[in-house]
Amino acid sequence: MVCIWRISCIPKDELGPTLEYDDKIRGLNGYAMSLYARIRQWVIGDPINPFNPYMLRHVSLVAFLAWIGLGADGLSSSCYGPEEAFLALGSHTHLALFIALATAITVFIISLGYNQVIELFPSGGGGYKVATSLLGSWAGVVSGAALIIDYILTITVSVASGVDALFSLMPQNFLFLRMPAEIFLLLFLMVLNLRGMKESIKFLMPIFLGFVIVHFGLIVYGIVAHRGGLMMIVPETIAETGRTAAVIGWFPVMALMLHAYSLGSGTYTGLEAVSNNVNQLSEPRVRTGKWTMIYMAVSLSFTAAGIILLYLLWNVTPVTGKTLNAVVFHNILGDSGFGRGMLSVTLILEAGLLFVAANTGFLGGPSVLANMAMDGWVPNRFRHLSTRLVIQNGLIMFGVSALLLLIWSRGSVRLLVVLYSINVFITFSLSLLGLSVYWIKQRERASPYWRMRLTFSLFACFITTGILCVTLVSKFRSGGWVTIALTFAVVAVCFVIRRHYHRVNQKLAAIDAQLKIPVMEEKPVRLMSDPLAPTAVIFVGKSFGVGMHTLLSIMRIFPRYFHNFVFVSAGIVDVSSFAGKESLEEMRRQVYGTLQYFVDYCHQYGLSAQSEASFGTDTVDQLLQLADQAGKKFPNCIYFASRLVFESDNWMTRMLHNETPTTLQRQLHLMGRELMILPMRI
Repeated sequence: MVCIWRISCIPKDELGPTLEYDDKIRGLNGYAMSLYARIRQWVIGDPINPFNPYMLRHVSLVAFLAWIGLGADGLSSSCYGPEEAFLALGSHTHLALFIALATAITVFIISLGYNQVIELFPSGGGGYKVATSLLGSWAGVVSGAALIIDYILTITVSVASGVDALFSLMPQNFLFLRMPAEIFLLLFLMVLNLRGMKESIKFLMPIFLGFVIVHFGLIVYGIVAHRGGLMMIVPETIAETGRTAAVIGWFPVMALMLHAYSLGSGTYTGLEAVSNNVNQLSEPRVRTGKWTMIYMAVSLSFTAAGIILLYLLWNVTPVTGKTLNAVVFHNILGDSGFGRGMLSVTLILEAGLLFVAANTGFLGGPSVLANMAMDGWVPNRFRHLSTRLVIQNGLIMFGVSALLLLIWSRGSVRLLVVLYSINVFITFSLSLLGLSVYWIKQRERASPYWRMRLTFSLFACFITTGILCVTLVSKFRSGGWVTIALTFAVVAVCFVIRRHYHRVNQKLAAIDAQLKIPVMEEKPVRLMSDPLAPTAVIFVGKSFGVGMHTLLSIMRIFPRYFHNFVFVSAGIVDVSSFAGKESLEEMRRQVYGTLQYFVDYCHQYGLSAQSEASFGTDTVDQLLQLADQAGKKFPNCIYFASRLVFESDNWMTRMLHNETPTTLQRQLHLMGRELMILPMRI
């Protein structure tokens, strides 16, 4: 009060320059914010209206686009997975025929297993949802943590290996640009995905289709051109295998094949991406998801098995500084000018496809985070959508994490592949084990084919678990322990976050039960009094208890002062509410129901009240719009909001809770309006 009196006593001619300076500062702040908004809109794109009835159709993916966007990770593994398996055979290259057949069969087995996941969980979530629903929350968080690490490594290893492929075509004195190029491409993909999922896929589509067409042609041509060897390869393989077994025994032969087969496990990564993102597919989602899995299985099995067969037919041997793909395609194309040109195009397309595969991490990873956020394992902010209806916070988190991992590993593909090849099989094994448990529990109510599905799920689980064990044992000292340590570190953090949210939700539920006062069925309706009269504008969230705490605190602090009460609330479109039209309508009903309760409560006690609601993807933006409307209608208003106060306020609580009242207060102060934050101790 003293400060106000002193300012009021300053002569106007002395106060004028100060007010003019403040106006200039506000003008500069407004210009800076406007410039930032324009730049952001130019980079990311115009906002999208989530309530447009055609919007879900616009942002969802048909099977062909889903194959490109979500299948690139699996298809790109043919650039390094078959090579790892073939090299593991050593001098016994004749066994590669069995590895090629086993690879193609395994791809279809895993794909068919995930078709069951798509049927049972058409809302998405994939391995995380399967493990959580069928095996329990502990198994679910392990599967989710494994997927988070896996998608971060998908981005990192794909960018690093793609840049390596490009720089292998350049002189060695350009190698110092390799790391800057990797960082630039990673950031470029992150910004591209911030514009939207479908936009990023369409941009990268020519690379994907070019890879498919060129490699399909080379594989077919390479087999046909060597058809004489193809006719003899089966009897020669059988005979050579028999001679090898006679010398070293059948058990070592089988162990050698299992070892090579397991080291080629990178070939199967990416097959889980469709089940994780079923909610992003076009209707009917289950059918679209199954068609996408068919495209992925056929393309990956043909490419991976075909490349291994080419290694065998063309007697490929390792060459220093070159991949086996480069060696075999060079043997097929020859040294002519056309052959060298086609070889360069082929290797460039391989590098490009690896960049498209990195994009799969940006598509699938944030969806896993969003599903875990809905269950309270990670901060709630990871379920929020941006104005472009993408999971912006998740995209940025995955981009920054991949960037840090890229810098730490110095872009070493060998180290990154070791880290990459384990986690995906943790998710595979848990998902297939969950399916097996499901068919056992549902055997009486399930279809008559439940025995066949149970047998298939158990067999697939046995295969993926075997690959996981062999890979973990063989690569544990080479860096596999780092993956396990990172995964369990993420699991530990998830448990800490879940425990915090559980405690807060319990206390909020108790407060709701205490403060949600019943209202009469017949309520005396009072119209709003003079708009110039003192008005309290109250920001209301999902919790009835927090809103009632704000209202009762206002009445206690300012008894009989306010004549009008305006309740405002924002319905936020996040991952859960954007699942479909029904989810959006349910979110609308909840928001209007909460606001109507407070209006009815005020009317019950003879207080004039009304409510306003807004819906969008950003809480602060929507509430600021409502606040501005209320301020224009009721000039003599004060804004109120409650803020949760914890006994130990630290960086963790600030990260786990969005601090909306503080942000609103800062923005309203810039607008020259007052917001009083009422603390609510938790």
